[in-house]
Amino acid sequence: MKHCLYAALIPLFFSACNVVKSELKPTQIGICTNLANGEKMQQYGYAYVEEGVSRFLAPTKPEEEFERILNELANSPLPVKACNSFIPGSLKSVGNEADHKNILTFAETAFRRAQRAGVEIIVFGSGGSRSIPEGFPREKAREQFIELGRKMAPIAQKYNVTIVLEPLNSTECNFINSVSEGGEIVKEINHRHFMLLADLYHMKMENEGPDTLVKYGKLIRHVHIAEKQDRAVPGTYDEDFRPYVNALKKMSYTGKISIEARWRDFDSQIPTAIETIKRQINS
Repeated sequence: MKHCLYAALIPLFFSACNVVKSELKPTQIGICTNLANGEKMQQYGYAYVEEGVSRFLAPTKPEEEFERILNELANSPLPVKACNSFIPGSLKSVGNEADHKNILTFAETAFRRAQRAGVEIIVFGSGGSRSIPEGFPREKAREQFIELGRKMAPIAQKYNVTIVLEPLNSTECNFINSVSEGGEIVKEINHRHFMLLADLYHMKMENEGPDTLVKYGKLIRHVHIAEKQDRAVPGTYDEDFRPYVNALKKMSYTGKISIEARWRDFDSQIPTAIETIKRQINS
């Protein structure tokens, strides 16, 4: 009788284990927006703000300007945990005009200030900087970018921040257009402070399926989300993200999810957006 009871319980035990493994934890959700929106966001359960490098870390501005921004941060109910829009388009990462020296100087200031502000993630999208000039060899551009990443990663480590490479869809940039392409570059850079971002909007635009998330899951440290249609806020057209969310669960993703979208009405959409994401995560 006891043996029969154990036999009945074993499948239930493994089923329970599978449920635990499939959870997406922690589910920290933020918005790519101005720090000033932190109070509104906090009311609905958002965990952090994702700011812009030039606006928030202000690498080209004097220290006095950054001190003023830090004072604003001190009065914010939410922290800034990530920053995007990293390298200005005027500073080229690849091509004949590649300017790695000035990029690294810019990056060091940004990383140093990020550490002071408590920023953990720097998003390297920067399509204007990394686009390959017409006629320039693609393989040479790739080599240049990897060389830049290998020089940049130790500086990020020095200030305890992580760079995440953001693949952009081909309407916005002609280089690094998929999680798989970005993942291979991150593997060649081979540094724990230079990792990968998965943007579900860009993935949908490039028809890149969720299996790629599982394949490169060990490299992914940050996620962006928006609906494919109009790059809309989640919940606008009720797009289904669950195949991608399930892939994140399968790879045991523990990072953050930032909404990077076009807002029609920020105040009215912020409760719907977080409710939509949480519902799809939990379904």
